[in-house]
Amino acid sequence: MPPRLAFLDVFRGVALIVMVLNHTSRWWIGREMGWWRYWIVYSTVTVAAPIFLFLVGFVLPLSLHRHAGDIVTPSRLWNYWRRGATIVAAGLLLNVIVFGGVHLRSLSPEDSPFAGGVLQTIGLAIILMTPTAALLKWPGGRPALLSVALIGYLVFLVAYEPLQAWLPQHPLIALTLFLDYPPWPWICLVLVGLVLGWWWRDVAARGSDAPFFRNLAVIGVVFMALAVIAELVWPSSPHIGFTRDRVLNHHWIPAPITAVWILGSVFVMLAFFYWICERRGWRPQWLVVLGQTALMLYFVHQVIAYTIFGERWLNVRFHQWWPFWLSNLALIVGCVGLGYAWQAIKARSKGWLF
Repeated sequence: MPPRLAFLDVFRGVALIVMVLNHTSRWWIGREMGWWRYWIVYSTVTVAAPIFLFLVGFVLPLSLHRHAGDIVTPSRLWNYWRRGATIVAAGLLLNVIVFGGVHLRSLSPEDSPFAGGVLQTIGLAIILMTPTAALLKWPGGRPALLSVALIGYLVFLVAYEPLQAWLPQHPLIALTLFLDYPPWPWICLVLVGLVLGWWWRDVAARGSDAPFFRNLAVIGVVFMALAVIAELVWPSSPHIGFTRDRVLNHHWIPAPITAVWILGSVFVMLAFFYWICERRGWRPQWLVVLGQTALMLYFVHQVIAYTIFGERWLNVRFHQWWPFWLSNLALIVGCVGLGYAWQAIKARSKGWLF
């Protein structure tokens, strides 16, 4: 098994591009640009972070599968826990550098250095999923963990209204654990990725993994079709938008129909990039570099998009579409260049700095 697989890097690179677009559409477009701004923000928010969170679980078995007999050992757990803690720390540092958080009681929750975010959820997921993966060796472990993921999300839906009343009375918990992409329920998606990633590596170790991705694509299409049918049977207004979902602590959580659509679209995209990259040999190096340096670029692009050109310094606002898209293209090209530079720095450091 190769140390890196191109389709995963390409998939992650595409997710990074979508996340860049999500952030610039929120921070660079004036509200007078109308509903297209709204549709761009909503459509990208349902794609980028869910891909990253799913892949956290899906790629974990790449290393764990080689050591299926001794996953839960102090040395192995420490390596993953240290990486998870590093990502959590990166998220906290991002709050300080990008959003200017300096103390707990800020004017805005996002301004606090302790505010939760997708990086904190990713880091916590790595810490929790590593020992959890040991359960996948047991008979029935996979369906059991998939059931835990489903039940965890359903329990969240039941607890949604009580949480709305409870969180304002517990501001520290609301700030750290129930802000942007809170661990509950988003770790449920990571858990689905963990089970499918382990299943995939188990299938690949016994032979061809192409049927696995073909079946995954079929399931994804079914899920997407079910989401469309559900929307037709129980229509929301608007059919696509934040008001059809849940808003907890002023942040978005997908409702059941949206969650099914997200899960189906992630399955279909994962299978598509496997087929086009691993079976057809399409491996654009610039996308691979974006995927391989996604953590660094996630951090840096927010400094550029929000701190420098956004609300903190220059306060850029576009009132026409062509300069907005041109600026996004320039930012993505800049990210590619930064990715190449980062890899060169790491290579020259020869492991001393990194």
